Amino acid sequence: MNTLNIGLQWNELDDQLKEAITGNADKVWEYAEVGFEEFKSSRTLVEWIESEGFEITERNVAGIDTSWVATFGSGSPVIGILTEYDALPDLGNEAVPSQTPRKDGTTSGHGCGHNLIGTGAIGGAIALKRRMENAGITGTLRVYGCPAEELLAGKNYMAKAGVFDDLDACLHWHPMNMNSTFNIATVASADLRFEWQGKNAHAGAAPWEGRSALHASELFAHGINTMREHIVPEARMHYYVENGGSAVNVIPDKASIVFRYRGPNAADVQKNVAWIRDIAKGAALMTQTEVEVVDMAACYDVLPNQVLSDRVYAHLESFQVPEWTEEEQAFARTLQREAGYPEDGMATDMAPDFRGASMGGSTDVGDISYITPTMGVLVASWPLHVQPHHWGATASNGTTLGHKAAIKAAQVLAATGLDLLTDPDLLEAATAEFKERTGGKPYQSMCTAEAHPIIRQRYAQAGGGSCGCIADSLGKD
Repeated sequence: MNTLNIGLQWNELDDQLKEAITGNADKVWEYAEVGFEEFKSSRTLVEWIESEGFEITERNVAGIDTSWVATFGSGSPVIGILTEYDALPDLGNEAVPSQTPRKDGTTSGHGCGHNLIGTGAIGGAIALKRRMENAGITGTLRVYGCPAEELLAGKNYMAKAGVFDDLDACLHWHPMNMNSTFNIATVASADLRFEWQGKNAHAGAAPWEGRSALHASELFAHGINTMREHIVPEARMHYYVENGGSAVNVIPDKASIVFRYRGPNAADVQKNVAWIRDIAKGAALMTQTEVEVVDMAACYDVLPNQVLSDRVYAHLESFQVPEWTEEEQAFARTLQREAGYPEDGMATDMAPDFRGASMGGSTDVGDISYITPTMGVLVASWPLHVQPHHWGATASNGTTLGHKAAIKAAQVLAATGLDLLTDPDLLEAATAEFKERTGGKPYQSMCTAEAHPIIRQRYAQAGGGSCGCIADSLGKD
C-alpha cells in the first residue's frame, strides 16, 4: 500500500481549522510567556485540543505545571506529536518590520516561533484525528504539551518521567527562514549554576578579613576560557554572571554564574562537565571560598533519521512551500533592511535535506530522538538571513508569515502521521535506522534530578514536599 500517495492527495485542513491554528497562534504570541510560566498559553492549547475530542491523559508531568499529554485512539502504532509554547526574555517586539518595543510593555517575545509550533502541531493532530475517524484507522495519536524548550528543560525532564517510552515514532516542526526537514544533528548540552560563598569585609579598611566570592567567579571564568583551546570544534561554552556583589566598597560574599556547555554528544558533555566542575572547585580553593554546583538540565543531541526525513521532505514538496503576497514580501524586505541583511525577502523554494549535518544549536527534542524514531519539518516563517532569537523573528511570527508556516506544518505533520499509522514498512525502516544509529543502547536521561531546580523551588515555596503536590488546575478556571 503506497500511503505516500494518500498523503499527497490529502489537504483536508478546512477554513475553520486554519482559523483555529492562526487565532490560537496569535493568542500565544500575545501572551509571550517564558519557560515554566506558560500558564495562559498552555491552558489555551489544552482547551482547544480537548474541544476537538482529545483526552488529557496526563498533567503536571515531571512536576511541571504547564506540561500535559493529550491522547486519541488506542492500540498500535503509537505516534507522538510535540508542541512548544514558551517565549524568550527581552525579545518582545511589535509585529512590524522594525525593532519596536511592544506598546503593552511586554518585554518577552516569540523570537523562535513557539507560538506557531504549538498551534501548528495541534492543528496537524486534529486533522489526522479526523482522517482516522473518517477512514476507521486504528492506532494511538498522542500530543505532548512541552514547556520550557528555550531553557532546554522541558522534554528532557518529561522523558526522564517516562512519558515517551512507548512511542513507535514522533514528529515535530520548527519555524525557520527556510523550508526543509529537521534532519539535523544538533549538539547535546548541560546547564549548571555555580554559586560561591565567601566572607564580607570592608574593601578599603580591612579587605584581608574578607574572602571574595567575586574573585572565585572570575577565576572560574578564566579557567573556562583557557579550557576552550582543548575542546572539540563543535563544542560551545556560554555563561552569564548572575550575581557579583552590590556595593563597590564591600568584599562580596556571594557570586554566581549560570553556565551552558554544548558538545557533539552526551559522552562529550558528561566528560567536559566533570572538568568544568573541577575548575569551579579550583577557583574556590584559590580564594578560600566554598562553591555549590546545581545541575539545572541536560539534553541529548538530535539523532537524524533519513527514512523519516525522506517522507517528510516528500510531503512538504507535494503541499508546496508557502506562497507569499507582494505585501508580505515587502514586509520581509523592509525588515531585512532594518536589520542590516540583504533584502531577499521570504524563501520561495525548498532547501536541500541536511542529511544529518551538524549545527551549533540545541533542543530537548534530542532526548526524544534517542527514545524513538523522530523527525521534524522546517517551514519559513521569517525572512531569509534572519536568525532565530532575533526581534525580526518575533515580529514575523505575529503576522501572516507565521500563520502560513503553521498551516503548512500542520499539513505535513498530518500527512506524515497518517503514513506512520498506515504504512508498516515505513515504520519498520525508520525503526531499523534508529536502532542502527543508537546501537541498541537504551536511553538514559542526563538530568540528575527528577525535576528542574526552578520547579523544585516553586513547590517548596508553596509548602509541598515534592513535585506534583500542587493542585492540578491546568485547563480549569
